[in-house]
Amino acid sequence: MTETHKRVIAILGSTGSIGVQTLQVVEEHPECFEIYAITANEKVDELIEQARKFLPEVVVIANETKYEQLKEALKDLPIKVYGGYEAICQVVQSQPIDIVVTALVGFAGLRPTIEAIKAGKAIALANKETMVVAGELINELAMKHQTPILPVDSEHSAIFQCLAGERDNKVEKLILTASGGPFRTFSKEQLANVTKEQALKHPNWSMGAKITIDSASMMNKGLEVIEAKWLFGIEPSKIEVVVHPQSVIHSMVQFTDGAVKAQLGTPDMRLPIMYALSYPTRLSSTFERLDFSTIKEFTFETPDIERFPNLQLAYHALTMGGNMPCVLNAANEVCVAAFLAERIKFTEMSRLIERALQSSDYQLKPTLDNLIATDSATRRMVEGWI
Repeated sequence: MTETHKRVIAILGSTGSIGVQTLQVVEEHPECFEIYAITANEKVDELIEQARKFLPEVVVIANETKYEQLKEALKDLPIKVYGGYEAICQVVQSQPIDIVVTALVGFAGLRPTIEAIKAGKAIALANKETMVVAGELINELAMKHQTPILPVDSEHSAIFQCLAGERDNKVEKLILTASGGPFRTFSKEQLANVTKEQALKHPNWSMGAKITIDSASMMNKGLEVIEAKWLFGIEPSKIEVVVHPQSVIHSMVQFTDGAVKAQLGTPDMRLPIMYALSYPTRLSSTFERLDFSTIKEFTFETPDIERFPNLQLAYHALTMGGNMPCVLNAANEVCVAAFLAERIKFTEMSRLIERALQSSDYQLKPTLDNLIATDSATRRMVEGWI
């Protein structure tokens, strides 16, 4: 990538953890990347600050009540300012954009991702819920519009890197690593009484609140299993999860000859973000390097699905297929929000998600409209139980 061939980027969710780190990557390589659009849901002050620093062409705030504040704050700059979710869906189609970083949290990332794919934009996928809810639909659209989907999750980026150059060599299984979260050694009794503050303290990674809670409950790994199926075309029976508390091996691929390839690195999301943005080129970075002389051990454990049933629930939803992963995701989003609001206990989340899977109408081949309806119905149902 030269000065005349900068990749033009739109960041959906620029004020969240992934969005902020994407902007840090852009700062590290201004000769390679240019910001065209940034969007946020609520954090208008942070969005204003980012807009004044990076001077994008377009800025969008999803919460329309904050539109006037955003517009007033940027009126001295030649920046187009819009408000509302529909504006996000429209801006991703803009002609100059090469790659869209989908860092919106949850189900909200689905429609903008679909619109970006239809417009032929490369997708740097940080919103795993998009593939969880509508993996088959997304893959069909990506194939139709010849649009690459480049994984940003550290685990899927690791698998993507391990598969590079392997062409038709057959994969025996994918091995997703999990840190185990802050409650890896907690008993069932201890888990029932964990607080929001405890759950938000991840031992290795710096992430947003929703994904941190998902990591603590192992739902994050469950969602990643579903995402891996659609990203890499691998059956659920060939996707294994191992707990690796050091978070140095980000994931592995085992081939049919028995060889295992692993991708290692510091727990720094800027590395997979930069790989997705610059692929297939590797750029230099000033980021921290692994120092093997300080690493005393690599340990691995089998996930305990008795204490952390969310992982098993995700496998169950994936095996059923159809709209069940959508039910799983919607129920989980409601439960995480309720836990963060201290309305339910940590262990109640799994029970409510399981009940949602048992209580929802099954659809084998859902359309986008079916998935939107499933999402809404599940949210209403679970909220009613809470």
